[in-house]
Amino acid sequence: MLMIRFQRIGRTNDPAFRIVLLEKTRAAKAGGITELLGTYNPKSKALTLNEARVKEWIAKGAQPTDSIHNLLVAKGIIEGKKVNVLPKKTPQKKEGAEAAAAPVSAPASEEAPVPETDETPAVAEPEAPVEPQPAA
Repeated sequence: MLMIRFQRIGRTNDPAFRIVLLEKTRAAKAGGITELLGTYNPKSKALTLNEARVKEWIAKGAQPTDSIHNLLVAKGIIEGKKVNVLPKKTPQKKEGAEAAAAPVSAPASEEAPVPETDETPAVAEPEAPVEPQPAA
């Protein structure tokens, strides 16, 4: 399967990327790319891209990575929604209709009463160390 993905180029702390087409099983750093489709500089947001070739390869079945997909959607090259590329442990934003329905809570009369107690948890204070008295 062919993938459209980033290939990092550039110095340390100065990232720049090539947008390349290569086999999914190949590492982007190893080279052996099928075709160079463009470049991207995330610091200056400079993007050069052969849009016709990108659309052609996607039509042939090449899959863009999530980051490339989001970049292509943002630039208006392909249609669709952006994909969450963050780790799954981050909370996902809900859709507008779902978000409006989600915070609705039940009336207070239906909720179980919380028992109130006058006891507060005791906090143990550390004892001050006793210094020995000097002998007179």
